[in-house]
Amino acid sequence: MAKVKVTPTGREAPFREGELIVSKTDLKGRITYCNDVFVRVAGFQERELIGAPHSIIRHPDMPRSVFKLLWDTIGSGNEIFAYVINMASNGDHYWVFAHVTPSFDASGKIVSYHSNRRKPRADAVAAASGLYKQLKAIEDSPTNRKDGMQAAYDELLSILAKKEVGYDQFVLSL
Repeated sequence: MAKVKVTPTGREAPFREGELIVSKTDLKGRITYCNDVFVRVAGFQERELIGAPHSIIRHPDMPRSVFKLLWDTIGSGNEIFAYVINMASNGDHYWVFAHVTPSFDASGKIVSYHSNRRKPRADAVAAASGLYKQLKAIEDSPTNRKDGMQAAYDELLSILAKKEVGYDQFVLSL
């Protein structure tokens, strides 16, 4: 499937309180399962999502440094909670409070990842949005994307260190 450039609309996609978005991916982040809520909110057909990279719903305002922290965490066998802004196929956005976990086989080897997402509280979105704008500005300042992402990642870790909390504790405090 060819990647189509979608422009954010600034409109919020319909995602109701009490709904749960569920997806599973392989180790490379390709979608292997998505529930009906995911399909509806993201605005894709299930056949377009299965096998696609989970980044198919990545919003351009979402800092890559937060995804680095997420992937590093689940890749090391730990779960993570995170606020994420996603983008539907038509450019509408939707914020989620995500709980992402690795799945293990009988020998303890990570074989896939599982994510449950709920509609977050508005005050938590406002707090996360402010931090994410700060991180995104850092990411976008150097000419080298890799350097920008690393600088934003370092800033995120510095913020957490100053607060003397881990990312999960920080997110759960919002």
